[in-house]
Amino acid sequence: MPLVPLEDELGEALRRAGNGFTADRAALVEAGERRGRRLVARRRAAVIGGSALALAVVATTGAYTGGLLDGSGGGSRPQPVAAPPPAPSRGSGPGANPAVPRSGTGAVTGEQLLAVFRELLPGGKLTDTTARGTEEPPYVSGVYDDGKGRAAVSLTLARVDPHGSNARELTECGDKNLQEYDDCTTEQLADGSKVLLHQGYEYPDRRVDTKLWRAVLVTPRGYLVQASEWNAPAEKSVPVSRPSPPLTMAQLKALVASDKWHPALDDLPAAERDPAADTQGAIALRDRRPEAALKGLLTPYGIAILSQGGQDGHGYAVLDDGQGKSLVQLSVQETDNTAVFTALFSGPGVTTQPDGTRVRVAQGPAEKGKGVVEWSVDTLRKDGLRVLVSSYNTANQTGTATREAPVLTVEQLKEIALTPGWNRLHN
Repeated sequence: MPLVPLEDELGEALRRAGNGFTADRAALVEAGERRGRRLVARRRAAVIGGSALALAVVATTGAYTGGLLDGSGGGSRPQPVAAPPPAPSRGSGPGANPAVPRSGTGAVTGEQLLAVFRELLPGGKLTDTTARGTEEPPYVSGVYDDGKGRAAVSLTLARVDPHGSNARELTECGDKNLQEYDDCTTEQLADGSKVLLHQGYEYPDRRVDTKLWRAVLVTPRGYLVQASEWNAPAEKSVPVSRPSPPLTMAQLKALVASDKWHPALDDLPAAERDPAADTQGAIALRDRRPEAALKGLLTPYGIAILSQGGQDGHGYAVLDDGQGKSLVQLSVQETDNTAVFTALFSGPGVTTQPDGTRVRVAQGPAEKGKGVVEWSVDTLRKDGLRVLVSSYNTANQTGTATREAPVLTVEQLKEIALTPGWNRLHN
């Protein structure tokens, strides 16, 4: 069965869901919005790291295109600067998501933020500006010209739980075995703030030469400041105007670390406490992540593991049986939208195990990399737990093939995906 793009797969699943299920539409919308917000935070952490993981589940497709911090939606029509993030509802309370930017009283206007932005930029001219004050999630952007080429720049302000998983993920470099970027560092400042400095690309597969450099700051008080710059006058759909973005990483770091943003940040409500802030719970969860379990699952096959890692519900390992390197990836997800995922796991090619677990097997060309093929086993348990295992004939999905076929057979992939302990490992 050939692999199809995630968007096509999701579309087909939605059509089947609409035709074959009767559901409480209000409940589905509420659940989808709740999960979408949670996945946007996770996905943005991956984007900051340089790209999204290739095994991202189907449900994250919409969340990724929406954007959380810089709103990089990427329509086909060229935009003069980075599009601002959408303004979410002003809801708060125990059910509010700690990563969703919220508005303040409006005490700081967009014009005031834009004046600070101009002041902190190192000379040059700023045109085509957009600014939003604290009456909505605050944001400023423009096209900056230092005489060496016009470049889009933007900055976003928000609040997060400084001890939560979102704060940690936003300031962690992505795994370079999975993500394409040139450089990434995380520093701790004298006041305890953490700042991520990342030099990557607008498109993870580098199909065009648009570079995206970022600085992300999280302070002990939960201030979140992110600045982004491109080597083009817009983030997408326009030719590059210079070899690299205009600001150095030191200048980008100084921009996000300035205390001139504090009045606006103080006008925003503090973020809700992230449940993952509980230290013991966070450590226990990390110990049970797929990346920690994958090595034990691969050991019985007696194949050398050259490297391994992962993040946020995903694990990977690069194996070598003496005939070339091969990447194996694993994704574990608790699904919410039962109708969509049940539809995804129906139709030709889907089998059902005695315990009710549904299994989809696919073999065909991968979406990226010259001559790269992907073999995958996708499973959905009755309790909604989804486990997806894939193997490639390359060590890097964006590279070229290093062998004729993936190192693991489909049967071996099934053994990993159907391991009974996943429920215990993931809880």
